[in-house]
Order: sequence, then C-alpha cells, then structure tokens
Amino acid sequence: MNKLKQNDLVVVLAGKDKGKTGEITRILDNDRVFVSGINMIKRHTKGNPQAGQPGGIIEKEAPLHISNIAIFNRDAGKADRVGIKTLEDGKRVRVYKSNGEQIDS
Repeated sequence: MNKLKQNDLVVVLAGKDKGKTGEITRILDNDRVFVSGINMIKRHTKGNPQAGQPGGIIEKEAPLHISNIAIFNRDAGKADRVGIKTLEDGKRVRVYKSNGEQIDS
C-alpha cells in the first residue's frame, strides 16, 4: 500500500518551495511526484503551426522526489508522517502517525 496517493494535500520539506502546500497530481514509478503549483520551471519551446502549438516560454511543473514532501495533517495544521493500520475486518488504512486518525474515510 502506498503511503501517498493522488489528490493528497502535501507540504514541501526541502528545496526552493520549502513550506508550500499543494495537491499531488501525478505519481511516477521512480519515487517522484508532481504537486500542483510547486516546483514550476520555464521551458523555451519552438512553435509548431501544423499542430497548432504556439512557441514561447511555457511554465510547467517539474517532479519532486517523494522524500522531499510530507502529508499535511489538516487537524494539526502541520506536516505529518503516514502509518498503515489493519482494522478488525482485515482492511488496511492509512493513519497519521501523530494522532492515529484515519486519512482515508
């Protein structure tokens, strides 16, 4: 079971965007994630009139390593760690390490 999932609210722990929060939009296989509005880079692209793509400077998100983000605990208002807990019926759920509350409803 993955500890972080798509649409989780996370906070950046290291890098130029340290302290900013955003939602995970995509998770890559090599332990990298895309977070909305975080780690924005500028790419200079050449236009392609046949495909209808304009040229210029395009700003887009770059992936962050999963070790540089942590899940945001809305109740505590700070970054938290994720644990896995097995319920009585055998179902595994994600919980916050600080208070033991379930992340998934």
